[in-house]
Amino acid sequence: MINRILKNKIEKELFKGKIIIIYGARQVGKTTLVKEILKKHNGNYFNCEILSVRDALSKAEPKRLKNFLGGSDLVVLDEAQKIENIGLILKVLIDTYPDLQVIATGSFDFDLEGKLTGRASEFILYPLSLPEIEVDPILEKSMILGLYPEIFLLNREKAIENLELLVSSYLFKDVLAFEKIKKSSLLVKLLQLLALQIGNEVSYTELSKKLGVSRQTIEYYIDILEQCFVVFKLHSFSRNLRNELTKSLKIYFYDLGVRNGLIRNFNPLNIRNDVGALYENFCIAERKKHNHYTNNYVNTYFWRTYDQKEIDYIEEQGGKLFAYEFKWKKDKVKVPKLFLETYDSEFKMITKENYFEFLL
Repeated sequence: MINRILKNKIEKELFKGKIIIIYGARQVGKTTLVKEILKKHNGNYFNCEILSVRDALSKAEPKRLKNFLGGSDLVVLDEAQKIENIGLILKVLIDTYPDLQVIATGSFDFDLEGKLTGRASEFILYPLSLPEIEVDPILEKSMILGLYPEIFLLNREKAIENLELLVSSYLFKDVLAFEKIKKSSLLVKLLQLLALQIGNEVSYTELSKKLGVSRQTIEYYIDILEQCFVVFKLHSFSRNLRNELTKSLKIYFYDLGVRNGLIRNFNPLNIRNDVGALYENFCIAERKKHNHYTNNYVNTYFWRTYDQKEIDYIEEQGGKLFAYEFKWKKDKVKVPKLFLETYDSEFKMITKENYFEFLL
């Protein structure tokens, strides 16, 4: 059993008069996590993908809801986004039964339309993070096969088999459930193009031309993929300099096993030509997990100018900028003098030798 960092954070929030919501992509371990919490409290578990459960929880009638949920002080509604009007249902429960602790999980950031404002504590469960595993021996494995819990614990052959199943079926189950997402083949082609562009700027216009759909469709699909915790965006930083890129963005994958599965490339790092991009994605995704789990609230960016000066990753905190460059090989890096002279900032190169310090 892998001890998840989020478990202790959630347990500290129990029975404080708020709904607890746990978001995360499919198969990152949400069900395992909530069942571990339930063991301590003798609570009740409900899988909202089951039709009879959805029917029983479909109407916002307090007594009917409470009778179905039983007499326990703690209940889990797993994959709660499957319940129609879930925001209203949760609001009725907490308003009527404030001593009842409800934990709701979701495979995407479901729209609660403000119904739980001030009534919910929200958490995101990511694929495994470095503090949750033995790090050093598995850096390459993490960059090739990713950090989904069940896949991480398998041997290489079985892990690849499960990854191919994940990217062809389970991962997009909720994405395709959105009303306007009807073309699964288009979704996969879009993700494959994004997989080949990690570390580079993404152009919605270019993607729309390649896929033969409107720019608005591309934007919509990517927004949904972000809500479902498949990819995340990093926007460009621009404040003072005329030649800074102002409206550019990069798109990274939460899990590199998923990314590699989409393009069917599980080759060792020493024979790959994308290892630099993989390492950049790995570091930024792990840093994102670290910041979330440690409540380190920062604004994040990348930086680039029209004459190709660039910084991979920037964090803004307390009015100061912290700039990082990720290098798989310990090459010489040009210090971004223009950036450092223009902004109150610090710069550091992150290599295989010092990434523990940055990510743990």
